[in-house]
Amino acid sequence: MLDKVLNARSVAIIGASKNKTKRGYQAINTLRADGYEGEIYPVNPKEDMILGLHCYKDITEIKSPVDLALITTPARTIPGILRKCGEKKVAGAIIIAGGFRELGDRGKELEREVVAAAKETGVRLIGPNTSGMINLKTNMNLVGIKNPPKGNIALLCQSGNMALTLITEATVCKHEGFTYYVGVGNESDIKFHEYLEFFKNDPDTKSILMYVEGMSQGRKFLQEAYETSTKKPIILLKSGRSAAGKKSAGSHTGSLAGIGEVAKRAYERAGIIVIENSDELFPVAETLSSQPPIKNNSIAILADGGGHATIAADLLTDYGINLPELSDKTKEKLSKILPEAASLVNPVDVAGGTDADPSLFADCARIILKDPNVGGLLVVGLFGGYGIRFEKSLAIGEEAAAHRFGAMVKKKNKPIFVHSLYSSQKSHALDLLRHYDIPVHDSLDISCKCVASLCKYGNYLKSYHAKTNFVFNWGARAKKEGRDIIENVRKEGRSALLEHEAKQLIKLHGAPTSVGQVAKTQEEAWQIAKNIKENVVLKIVSPDILHKSDACGVKLNLSSEKEIIKGFQQIIKSAKIYNPKADIRGVLVAPMAQKGLEIIIGTKIDEQFGPVIMYGLGGIMVEIMKDVTFWVLPVSSTSSRKMLRDTHSSILLDGVRGQKAYDKRSLRKLISMCSELIESYPEIEEMDLNPVILYEQGLDVVDARIILKDQE
Repeated sequence: MLDKVLNARSVAIIGASKNKTKRGYQAINTLRADGYEGEIYPVNPKEDMILGLHCYKDITEIKSPVDLALITTPARTIPGILRKCGEKKVAGAIIIAGGFRELGDRGKELEREVVAAAKETGVRLIGPNTSGMINLKTNMNLVGIKNPPKGNIALLCQSGNMALTLITEATVCKHEGFTYYVGVGNESDIKFHEYLEFFKNDPDTKSILMYVEGMSQGRKFLQEAYETSTKKPIILLKSGRSAAGKKSAGSHTGSLAGIGEVAKRAYERAGIIVIENSDELFPVAETLSSQPPIKNNSIAILADGGGHATIAADLLTDYGINLPELSDKTKEKLSKILPEAASLVNPVDVAGGTDADPSLFADCARIILKDPNVGGLLVVGLFGGYGIRFEKSLAIGEEAAAHRFGAMVKKKNKPIFVHSLYSSQKSHALDLLRHYDIPVHDSLDISCKCVASLCKYGNYLKSYHAKTNFVFNWGARAKKEGRDIIENVRKEGRSALLEHEAKQLIKLHGAPTSVGQVAKTQEEAWQIAKNIKENVVLKIVSPDILHKSDACGVKLNLSSEKEIIKGFQQIIKSAKIYNPKADIRGVLVAPMAQKGLEIIIGTKIDEQFGPVIMYGLGGIMVEIMKDVTFWVLPVSSTSSRKMLRDTHSSILLDGVRGQKAYDKRSLRKLISMCSELIESYPEIEEMDLNPVILYEQGLDVVDARIILKDQE
């Protein structure tokens, strides 16, 4: 669908100029200097010739087909120009200008007009507010960056400066280059998931590198990423991860959901490798585009000094990567070629064994990579610098080892990484490693991050079948009684279900909860309590009082007639003081829950990804500790297990200090039920189950709150 846009065979430069400082001049000059394989058509009503090319007064004057228009004129001119492009049947347009939604209401209105013109004419838009795009395969450079390196990485970026940084890094450090760069800009028309689909099917692109500030159709992106990530890795840096999402007074879930946290977890579940430090972004992308994934989460370290080996071991352990014990056969073979002082455990320290002959690194690597417990090898220390540090003749042995490293990766399909203190110096051995696509870095942190990313990608591929594809079958599991509850709430013009209504709805879908009964009088409250035959809790029932505790609308652990009548009276009195205009329906009388571990489970609608679910420590602790995790729905049984492990308090579920373990199976079933509930009723905006009391056997949803979307 985007082929004519991203692989355009002809480009019109609208706003072409003779002024060398203008984008309309620079674009034509760059296309010609780089040897663009297609046709170039300058468009400017005031010029006849620009850079030796005939200049057209209007795009409709061009006789030949035009695939792509680069529009360099001011924002206010764009709608009219797009309609002219539509007349010419242009496939796509790149809008360089800013001055749209980023400038407020007037800009938003102009952007809506631009999008409407595009929809009307069928012209697909890159931008607006973009630095442009580059197709390195056809030398179509519509950005103006000089000599961007060619390679197999596609770059999607919402920041022109960030793109320039990455392309410059690739050029200066002689890293892997690019197939395409697209400045996504405001993403007003062509969305991230459409670019992803294009790059998934591009045979020359081996990995996809992304810098994202926000996206308008996050769930569609996740669905496409789920399909793409099994074919080629996606590496993403998300900015703004510390910014809080919109606050909602209606529920705990709404107030606790941080946009960065939701996005990071969602991306990872779709198989995307999420990077949090910009200096790691390109090294990881380069590694994933050239190295086979590590599928057993295990790495061996080969070092020529204990310090680097120890630091690397600590870093990899922090990432959750195994440093497996080497087999006896491997140790025996190593002992025959290394000095007696060498350490043969993992990490392996050659203890000076390579000082006289650095080619011994390759002998050790061959032995270690044959070990079935080892998924890859990290070489740390001085490799590549022996000829610089000690004696020039030693460089011959390093170069021989580098050639053998390249052959080993290809033959054994196990990656090799090299950390070298001499990475920034001229070393033919290190240049040879780069020739064989073996990652070389002078930072142990970055080397270990690259290892961790290959392990994470390998782990994802291994368990892909158990992942969710992020697709909802809306309304398929709804029950008639549930629809009746929601429709009744709508008829009354309410947006929030009362507690007993919310409990009735979740009980319909299998949630263990004591709904209780609503008493309109104190005498009725006593009669209900008497039939329960155990201590009870009283709660105010009012559509105007969502936070019952704030209105002193809850009384706990009552048993006698006197306590219940007095409690009823106090609740009604407090509620009227809290909100004199409140519609008070009565008091809910329910069994008092037994003591257990308090959990919160909630759902909300995220602006980017749609329905998400929260799990964590509940009760009052949810506000104090905020030890919660967010996952995009739906949640599979495998995902619910991981959710339980994703909080600091997860250790409590297994029992501490002699206590028995809690019922994790029932908890996982409740999480799955919540996923089913949201899929069943698209009207639900937010839901809180807080607290859920978890026991050694079973659980009890003590309080439930459900808020519906606006009827609009």
